[in-house]
Amino acid sequence: MKRIIKYIIFLILILIVFFNFIFKDKIMKKIYPIDYYDIVNKYSDEYKVDKYLVFAIIKAESNFNENASSKKGAKGLMQLIVPTAKEVASIIKIEFNEDDILDPDINIRLGTKYISSLLKKYENINLALAAYNAGSGNVDNWVKSDIIKDDGSDWENIPYKETKNYVRKILMDYEEYKKIYQEE
Repeated sequence: MKRIIKYIIFLILILIVFFNFIFKDKIMKKIYPIDYYDIVNKYSDEYKVDKYLVFAIIKAESNFNENASSKKGAKGLMQLIVPTAKEVASIIKIEFNEDDILDPDINIRLGTKYISSLLKKYENINLALAAYNAGSGNVDNWVKSDIIKDDGSDWENIPYKETKNYVRKILMDYEEYKKIYQEE
């Protein structure tokens, strides 16, 4: 009887490994979708941002819900607040009204341009992501106060737990997106 149970357990383990091998890719693509691919690809190319970083931001910010809104007033796929959206729209010289913020094309365009400008300003992904979440003013103050280094290498010292967790999540999701989709 013990021998039969061992064989059954062994067979179950083999089946689990087999199904994991066969279906892992499909499962991971469900967990890490690339919805709005054409829009993300277009603006990530235009603003020189890795599309997988944009997908990671969208996943963390709205989980691909174009109607998402936060308690703090952030809206859309990339969770932009209206003042930021207006500022970015004026920089790229497009007309913008508040209703536009939920339009996937506009939201992704403005969000991608915004993260692009943060990447240029801080010259590293860690501080850019912290600024995307907590605002440039906070990040500038943390750097000025020597709470974090201007190269972002000690981003784990970010004093806001939410922002520290946000940066960690985006970095992890970004790596997963690259693993899943760059191999295709």
